[in-house]
Amino acid sequence: MSISSFVKTLQNIMRNDAGVSGDAQRIEQIVWMLFLKIYDAKEELWEFHEDNYESILPEEFRWRNWAVDAKDGKSMTGEQLLTFVNGELFPTLKTLNVDENTPINKAIVKFAFEDAYNYMKDGVLLRQVLNVIDSIDFTDYKERHAFGDIYEQILKDLQAQRASGEYYSPRATTDFMVQMVKPQLGERVADFACGTGGFLTSSLNYLEKQVESVEDREKYSQAVFGIEKKAFPYLLSITNLLLHDIDNPTIVHGNSLEKNVREYEAKDKFDVILMNPPYGGSEKDSIKMNFPMNLRSSETADLFISVMMYRLKRDGRAGVILPDGFLFGDKVKLAIKEKLIKGFNLHTVIRLPHSVFAPYTSIHTNMLFFDNTKPTEDVWFYRMDMPEGYKNFSKTRPIKLEHFQPVMDWWNDRVEIIDGKDEKARKFTAQEIIDLNYNLDLCKFPQEEEEVLEPHELISRYIADRTRLNKDIDGVLEEIQEILGEKL
Repeated sequence: MSISSFVKTLQNIMRNDAGVSGDAQRIEQIVWMLFLKIYDAKEELWEFHEDNYESILPEEFRWRNWAVDAKDGKSMTGEQLLTFVNGELFPTLKTLNVDENTPINKAIVKFAFEDAYNYMKDGVLLRQVLNVIDSIDFTDYKERHAFGDIYEQILKDLQAQRASGEYYSPRATTDFMVQMVKPQLGERVADFACGTGGFLTSSLNYLEKQVESVEDREKYSQAVFGIEKKAFPYLLSITNLLLHDIDNPTIVHGNSLEKNVREYEAKDKFDVILMNPPYGGSEKDSIKMNFPMNLRSSETADLFISVMMYRLKRDGRAGVILPDGFLFGDKVKLAIKEKLIKGFNLHTVIRLPHSVFAPYTSIHTNMLFFDNTKPTEDVWFYRMDMPEGYKNFSKTRPIKLEHFQPVMDWWNDRVEIIDGKDEKARKFTAQEIIDLNYNLDLCKFPQEEEEVLEPHELISRYIADRTRLNKDIDGVLEEIQEILGEKL
């Protein structure tokens, strides 16, 4: 089976199972099985390189010993398989013995299944799904990496079905931001709300090109760190990093906002931080208490900005995607912007065109880049317009890295750009921004002027437009009827 038809086949099988509803839940079911298959393939490699390797999984719960169909008529299926998965496999994975001495590559199995469940009710269909998943050879380097790329595309497509309000960074945005902050081997990259690991895998792809020795490979394997609160994206991020040959993925299943920011020490800080924090959410009062009084916000994105500032190393670099509301917001947002301007070097704001995150949200967003080298002296604003030939981005026509080329060309040779009467790129001094009461809503997108008509003119125009459209529709229908030989 070709990898490109892999998930489509699984989806079609699972549509016949009464226990699974919708593509979002189907992908959750596929992912826990994928994780165990990929983990088993990684264990084969670890066993090859380590003579004394011992699996954290009891033998009967390793993929090779229960999921593989040897075609000898002895493989579990039907009620026997369901009883094993629900009554033995999941309870065992959720209660594996893990402590502070357990290696990460073993502990992740328990962490991955803490909030995972099997919803399939048909054991025969479950057997079919297992057989399809087992057909992929994840021990093969080329096949594993080819699947990794397709896996990301699959996630993007299927996540559009999710109704939880969460959405994910398009690959083009994470790749662009990584290329602008330029992580280097030996540095550590963090995302404190990492979702499926988009920023982390973009960083790994960038760092991979720098690997030239065994020492470099060791630095590469320790380069990324993530935290993710929700169980499903957490499992996806772990799986994604395993596919990128990170044998000990340091992804914490938890809430980054639960620790008091004033307690962070040098060991808790990072060279590079990249984030697209969740917007619009709210946290309990007990969470807000983890922040100084003037930084306590009801908006999760605001709290994450503060975490970024507290956890960025001296001389570290950061990039974050934020909604328009942060740019012109006052009260707590104003206090956060003041801290950002006076305590850090906010050097660049990229105003993104609308619909970058379609179909998940229509919120207008911006990229802010800053470092921990000095207080801000100047801030460059660049308005990234919609590419020629595009009215909107969509699931079928998403933003691509090539659309960022004008920004990349400008980035290294910054000049002010006036587009007609509008400012496309301009530098503002920190003092100018302070005088604007820390308003960062600058280099705005041109607003289309709305034509206001008198009521009778508006009605007349509406009737004329409707008559014209009806005439056009009638003409098309007549043509179709003529083609079909059914003209009335």
